[in-house]
Amino acid sequence: MRCLYREKRFVCGDFLEVDVFPVFKKPGARGKRAKPTSAVQERLNQRNAERKLIRLLNANFTEDDIRFDLTYSNDNYPESPEAAQRQVQNFLRRVKRQRIKLHLPDLKYVFVTEIGERDGRLHHHIVMSGGMSINLLAKLWGKGYTTAKPLQFDEFGIVGIAVYLIKNPILGKRWCASRNLVQPKESQRDGRISQKEVRDIAVSPNDAKKQIEKHYEGYLLSDIHPFYNEVNGGWYLCIRMRRKPPPKKGRNNERKNKKTDRTFNDSNLHRKR
Repeated sequence: MRCLYREKRFVCGDFLEVDVFPVFKKPGARGKRAKPTSAVQERLNQRNAERKLIRLLNANFTEDDIRFDLTYSNDNYPESPEAAQRQVQNFLRRVKRQRIKLHLPDLKYVFVTEIGERDGRLHHHIVMSGGMSINLLAKLWGKGYTTAKPLQFDEFGIVGIAVYLIKNPILGKRWCASRNLVQPKESQRDGRISQKEVRDIAVSPNDAKKQIEKHYEGYLLSDIHPFYNEVNGGWYLCIRMRRKPPPKKGRNNERKNKKTDRTFNDSNLHRKR
């Protein structure tokens, strides 16, 4: 049975995700796939949704953008989740109009509507474009208390926010997003990484940093999650990386540049003589 390993890459702004998994060329070689239980499938769906949202947020937002949380006062509390959804959509329309007046770029956003686990009250979480005064945003909401925080990125991007946002979805949708969001750049290729290399990386992921960074130049490794499938005997890798920061201009670089300039000037002087 011939087995190739496929790399599925997602470029998300300054971050890169790579899924490496086996592709079996002989039809039917793996036999029948076992149908996952409902609990396993639910966890899988949640995990896939989290990863999709992480990629979307990393591809569209930066440290200049914000997380904005909206609540309702008793006087403004909506009669249903559907009414709350309309309220937040109306708020976003007001923000769009205000951004046009302020000559700011088009609004980008991802939001969820939730019911609090403790108090059972409807509220909203939004990841959105920055550039507007927090006080102005609170005034445009006008339905209750608001809190705002700048987005904070680590070596994985903004994973924590994505996981938090979709922990309790309602109304059948895990999140709503503006239409102008950039989708992560997706590509794939087969056979560049051998079966032996995948197995070696999976068995000793802590020793594979240089090996992986050699495959994906321009990126630094954040982490690797290996998984062995006992059904088909294949290894699966989930690799997360971040773009290398630009080199800092230090004294050594300045000395090299000055030395290069002196050499160039001396050579020109000799030519003139």
